[in-house]
Amino acid sequence: MQHKMKIEADWITSKASQEVCDLLSTNGYQVFFVGGCVRNALMDVPVSDLDISTDARPDQVMELARAAGLKAIPTGIDHGTVTVMSDGEPYEITTFRKDVSTDGRRAEVRFSDDIAHDAVRRDFTMNALYADPGGNVADPLGGLPDLEARRIRFIQDPERRIQEDYLRILRFFRFHAWYGDPDGGLDAEGLAAIAANVNGLGGISKERIGAEMLKLLSAPDPAPSVAAMQITGTLQAVLHGAQSESLPILVKLEEDCRISPDPIRRLACLGGEDASDHLRLSKSQARDVILLSQISREALSLPELGYKYGQQMGTNAVLVKSALMQQQVTESHLYQISQAATQVFPISAADLMPDYTGPALGRKLRELEAAWIMSGFALTKTDLLARE
Repeated sequence: MQHKMKIEADWITSKASQEVCDLLSTNGYQVFFVGGCVRNALMDVPVSDLDISTDARPDQVMELARAAGLKAIPTGIDHGTVTVMSDGEPYEITTFRKDVSTDGRRAEVRFSDDIAHDAVRRDFTMNALYADPGGNVADPLGGLPDLEARRIRFIQDPERRIQEDYLRILRFFRFHAWYGDPDGGLDAEGLAAIAANVNGLGGISKERIGAEMLKLLSAPDPAPSVAAMQITGTLQAVLHGAQSESLPILVKLEEDCRISPDPIRRLACLGGEDASDHLRLSKSQARDVILLSQISREALSLPELGYKYGQQMGTNAVLVKSALMQQQVTESHLYQISQAATQVFPISAADLMPDYTGPALGRKLRELEAAWIMSGFALTKTDLLARE
């Protein structure tokens, strides 16, 4: 990639964006797009959130937006952030800030008029890139070479950046998984700082850790990042007992079978103790990871997996199980699961009554169902009733 010093994109030239920029610039304030939208545009990755930095104070942004007939919402006004709506699009506008003190979870900040102060309090060099309303890129800290190399590097002193917010440890691995050069490895200085500060993750809420882990595990190939997490002690710190060795095998199986990444499937492959609690998963996520961890370690046939748990869960289970056992998954395996998922057991309790009742009825139903599954669902109702 060549250094792109000017961004030409619909999101920056749109009437809505220019309207928001104009309400600040025409009143003498600095205005820059910043962070993910700039980074992604320069990396040719889709842009979602539009964040703006300015030297205007939050109350001034509110006043100017209202004067321009735009809706302004004080979403984080104490921290300098106002959300301005333009043509239905939200723009988060945050005043330049300078850290006064931090405790590893949150920072006490002071507003600033200097873009360099704002840049230095960010996490990674590729996130400290700005673009003015004309798309011209401003690089106060020299982050463009890191962006070009797809290198995730902490701004200035890695230990200091980590100690400002220990969640940046997980963000480092997530950003590498999504944006890093897979052949370039992870920044050695960053890894050393992480290993020295990994205990700081103990002060981060499980909800924030869980959200970062799921984002990381949703990347096309998170295996190198997760392997580095294990080496630095990060993986054990967030999920005791987890092991990374089977994850690259799972990712390869997913690719070979043309199956989309699934963070819960990958989490089950990592194992570990009580992921649902350590990562504060939602009820449905917790249920799925527990069930998947359980059935992927049971001796169930492919037809049993598909019939008992459905196509999606059955497929996930065979992928996890095959990764753990270092076995291949073929189209035939997936077909057996999908076919089994459509089967309906032809016998009901009424068919066996009154000859069987109570516990005996349940046992007989299970016996016939097992025989029916073993036959590849070939036995008919008549065949099964004849087995009595």
